[in-house]
Amino acid sequence: MEKIPMTAVGYQRLEQELKQLKSVERPAVIEAISEARAHGDLKENAEYHAAKEKQSFIEGRILELESITSRAEVIDVAAMSGATIKFGATVTVVDEESEETLTYQLVSDAEADIRRGLISISAPIGRALIGKAKGTSIEVVTPKGARFYEVLEVEFK
Repeated sequence: MEKIPMTAVGYQRLEQELKQLKSVERPAVIEAISEARAHGDLKENAEYHAAKEKQSFIEGRILELESITSRAEVIDVAAMSGATIKFGATVTVVDEESEETLTYQLVSDAEADIRRGLISISAPIGRALIGKAKGTSIEVVTPKGARFYEVLEVEFK
């Protein structure tokens, strides 16, 4: 079974989501199904079908989270150091064309969230950054074409 590298914060976030699904969401959807059944004919009962669909989503997400957390290898990023970019590094880059400064932390696929500055190590920019150091220029091939970035800072926090 393949281990999944994960930050401690990411692991805690997934554990909290799993707990929420099991202790709050699952019982609520079971109650909703029960109430919808009481309304009679299930063939044309939209509430029943919506609740069953939600239950299917919740159960699928629970299985997915249990699989991920059971295979997680939690890495203490704060204990890491070095000049080269690797999993867990917080990297500040500047887009060489627009001169926009961006800061990302390289994380696993399971905890990636671009809105919070968490990018996957398997994303195009994540793959391009791995192994690079401060002052290095990188090329990232995106659907909109090639983008060029310069690494300004590498931190482990």
